[in-house]
Amino acid sequence: MDRLRDRVVPVITILVVIVAAWYAFAVYMNAPFQRDLDRRAGETPTTMEFIGKTLSQPKPTMPAPHQVAQNFFENTFLRKVTSARSLVYHSWVTLSSTLLGFTFGTALGILIAVGIVHVIALDRSLMPWIIASQTIPILAVAPMIIVVLAAIGITGLIPKALISTYLSFFPVAVGMVKGLRSPDLMHLDLMHTYNASKSQTFWKLRVPASVPFLFASMKVAVAASLVGAIVGELPTGAVAGIGAKLLAGSYYSQTIDMWAALVAGSVVAAMLVVLVGIVGRLVERSMGGRPA
Repeated sequence: MDRLRDRVVPVITILVVIVAAWYAFAVYMNAPFQRDLDRRAGETPTTMEFIGKTLSQPKPTMPAPHQVAQNFFENTFLRKVTSARSLVYHSWVTLSSTLLGFTFGTALGILIAVGIVHVIALDRSLMPWIIASQTIPILAVAPMIIVVLAAIGITGLIPKALISTYLSFFPVAVGMVKGLRSPDLMHLDLMHTYNASKSQTFWKLRVPASVPFLFASMKVAVAASLVGAIVGELPTGAVAGIGAKLLAGSYYSQTIDMWAALVAGSVVAAMLVVLVGIVGRLVERSMGGRPA
């Protein structure tokens, strides 16, 4: 119980601080528009009435937490999952490209890491280019990928998945390289003493040692993959997905819908990270690892 309390109390405290700051900024950001409305209507509300109005505007500059929570609840639990307004529907569309891109990115990152660890030329030539690739803004890369693939007739899920791959392969590659190089020199010498081949050293020593690093990097990669999927929906003119929901909200000044979609994306990201963590613990336990 003490350990659980030590984990829960700090999280709740930070959450309360964030919500309080959110309300304060909502009042501050919505106040100018509300003053203009009151001036035009010839009204002179009290301070509390004024604050209440700033927190209940239909299209606020910054929606209040309760407005976002209400919108999220309605569009998640009170609508059919096939509805165009359902956040579950939009989340599933984004999730499908996220998972595909994450799968591609993880496979690509592992292949690159294995090549870098075993081929010195790749370590010296490929790694700098991999690092440089991540300095290019994804907002600049995404439209290029969409246009090029559309020119050869590839549209729909694949372009968004490739953008997710672009963001997700890097942390996997870096983490896997670190993991494959993590065995102590003493252990490598011991394998050499046993006359183990490179293949045996790789599968019996390097791969087991890299598993914790792999799943730690996959947590970062799956969140980055979701970001890539959302960004990939923006230049495609998609009609479904979290990115499409954000784009539609910006067109019609539906800020509450936009914030609810962001919350939905955050929930999906958290669920994916937790799922990767659970799988990682199960894999480590099946390999004989002890829980921390």
